[in-house]
Amino acid sequence: MRILGIETSCDETGIAIYDSEQGLIGEALYSQVALHAEYGGVVPELASRDHIRKTLPLIDQVLNESNTSRQQLDGVAYTSGPGLVGALMVGAMIGRSLAYSLGVPGIGVHHMEGHLLAPMLEAEPPAFPFIALLVSGGHTQLVRVDGIGAYRLLGESLDDAAGEAFDKVAKMLHLPYPGGPQVAKLALLGEPGRFVFPRPMIKHPGLDFSFSGLKTFTLNTVAKHKDDEGQLHPQVKADIALAFEHAVVGTLVIKCRRALAQESLSRLVIAGGVSANVSLRQNLELALAKIGAQVFYARPEFCTDNGAMIAYAGCQRLLAGQADDLKVVARPRWPMEQLSPL
Repeated sequence: MRILGIETSCDETGIAIYDSEQGLIGEALYSQVALHAEYGGVVPELASRDHIRKTLPLIDQVLNESNTSRQQLDGVAYTSGPGLVGALMVGAMIGRSLAYSLGVPGIGVHHMEGHLLAPMLEAEPPAFPFIALLVSGGHTQLVRVDGIGAYRLLGESLDDAAGEAFDKVAKMLHLPYPGGPQVAKLALLGEPGRFVFPRPMIKHPGLDFSFSGLKTFTLNTVAKHKDDEGQLHPQVKADIALAFEHAVVGTLVIKCRRALAQESLSRLVIAGGVSANVSLRQNLELALAKIGAQVFYARPEFCTDNGAMIAYAGCQRLLAGQADDLKVVARPRWPMEQLSPL
């Protein structure tokens, strides 16, 4: 089965073709970072308009580069949620219309299920069951995964997601958009131990997260160390970035180990944009190796939003006989537990 995947949930237009026998045979991604940079964040209306301009040309590009005609497609998968409703509607309308015109099934894919399954595109994918850490700008969740669609939420952020906290700290430090990668880059120049930030909620039982207090602690530290002109010395700025990153990574590692122990499992998947953070990967690998556990993740380009993960997730559900009717639904909020298991 050869599936076209369309991702338009936020500020990236992702297109891919996944073949159930050959694997990923083509993909392309257009990022709107330059469009939103002057505003310091995503402007939903501009994002929707740009998806309208880019989606069809990218589909044609991927079809041409993979030597695939539209008539060779056996189905179309598109992100149905969660995300920005206008952006979701663009991909959903295009995907649903294309599927109807070709006489093939179409299916709306859960954005976070796409992220969760992205490591399945790698040469050595994880086997079920496993614990998944979904960590991005909008989500920080620990989920037990017993199979595709068989998800049980173990814990989540009670306020800011980890990626959101990274972005807000970047603004405190006057770093360019997108902020998360800029904080991680600056942290490489930091002096370890100069600042020690608290690891939130690690002494609380359970697997929930909270990053709003850490964000406030960072803000107070920034204010305390500004000079008479209201500026931070470059080295102080780097030291704060490092301390913040250490606190977030340390918290995530502790909660992941706790989740694995609670569920008696030895495999962890990290997915979502923050899973590309090098410090997080390294610290998880070291911590899990000590307890005989493994960590799996997608290659960096498949950690952020992309069409490949949507094509793969949609292919699995279409192979199982699932498909949507002609009604187009965009779900800005969509709990993963509502998904049906295969």
